[in-house]
Amino acid sequence: MQMTELSISEASDLLRQKQISPVDLTSACLERIDQLNPTLNAFITVTRETAIAEARAAEAEIQKGNWLGPLHGIPIGLKDLIDTAGIKTTCGSALFADRVPTEDADVVHRLKRAGAVLIGKQNMQEFAYGGTSASSHFGPVCNPWDTKRIPGGSSGGSAAAVAAGMCFGAIGSDTGGSIREPAAFCGIVGLKPTYGRVSTRGVFPLSWSLDHLGPLCRNVMDTATMLEAIAGYDEFDATSADWPIDDYRAALGAKKRFRIGVVRDGFFEGLDLEIEDAMNQALKLIAEISGEVVEIKLPPTPTTVQAPEVYAVHAQYLARTPELYRPWMRERLEQAAAVDTVSYVLGRRELEQVRRAVNAVFSTVDLLVTPTTPVPPITIEKALNMTTPPLPGELWLRNTRPFNAYGLPTISIPCGFTQTGLPIGLQIAGPRFGEGRVLAFAHSFEQSTDWHKCVPTFQLTQSQ
Repeated sequence: MQMTELSISEASDLLRQKQISPVDLTSACLERIDQLNPTLNAFITVTRETAIAEARAAEAEIQKGNWLGPLHGIPIGLKDLIDTAGIKTTCGSALFADRVPTEDADVVHRLKRAGAVLIGKQNMQEFAYGGTSASSHFGPVCNPWDTKRIPGGSSGGSAAAVAAGMCFGAIGSDTGGSIREPAAFCGIVGLKPTYGRVSTRGVFPLSWSLDHLGPLCRNVMDTATMLEAIAGYDEFDATSADWPIDDYRAALGAKKRFRIGVVRDGFFEGLDLEIEDAMNQALKLIAEISGEVVEIKLPPTPTTVQAPEVYAVHAQYLARTPELYRPWMRERLEQAAAVDTVSYVLGRRELEQVRRAVNAVFSTVDLLVTPTTPVPPITIEKALNMTTPPLPGELWLRNTRPFNAYGLPTISIPCGFTQTGLPIGLQIAGPRFGEGRVLAFAHSFEQSTDWHKCVPTFQLTQSQ
């Protein structure tokens, strides 16, 4: 097994035992980026020199016995809307192509305190407004399972990089599914924590009321490890929640049978036949490993919150330099500008109401499951030729969007493949701050299957 194929847990154990070094681990990832990034286009900026310097510092500390925890010396990537002091943060846009922040985002501070090696900034949908990662000033990101197809978005570069072994984990953002949808399309694990669980300070916003940050990894244990490092209260972030952090890795070892609610209404309609078949197989396994499976309904969510908030973020830039926006983004902003104030205010009030009402669902079930996406990824060519954005959003984000409105912790994990070898995702959601519960059941399902062990054939071909 190559070093880049190790999990975070496996690599961390070897680092702590001094059987491998952070420099070797980082160099292996950099070599893999050199091999694959010209094709996948997953990274915008590779922080080669600073990554090696951070790896050397980690190696020195570990040699002295100052081990900081399971991320110490582990190469991690960042979606390129997360501020990094002295390093370009572009948001995938011509508008910010040369933007260099002076301060790190809170999540970057936390990763550095955990000893992680930050290996680069990852390509994304322009300003995170869309689910393809084809519309970027730096060119489309390719799916490592089929390079002619989208990896999902907007955290497409992060998902592709993790799936292809270019880093061990990544931090993405999720406003309507931008962690979970690319995780499903790239065959990895993606977690959107509870709204406010991870600080968004220092992250360029899409929609303040719906933005979340979370990890993308190759398995559930690694996801729990990363969440422990980045979760926590930030007094300088107005959306941050002051809530205790659980021992998420310990939660994976808990032996418990959960009551599962299957949400069919609005989530199972019009499923691709192969995704429907994979879900039916997944539900059979879920029935075996859980205590109870019932059908359940969720309250409707408002549709007039995100667009006006996006427009509010961009209004000044759009007025000054509209030519710096790509056509897809410009059209969506023009549509957003048409939402009236009354509709937004009522939608924002409805959002607060539904976030309270949805908690009642968990009086009868412990967790909710749905397909992550109703369809497999489209081709990049088709994505680039989409001239008029569908409303209220792309079909492939239909099943993920509601959970941003609910603000609930929600994960996507692999649950199968299409006949052409495209990954399929299972979505699991839990109550507010129930990340431990979500991760525990996701881990139980994962360990009962082999889907998480599959790697892209592109990855294997390029590494031989």
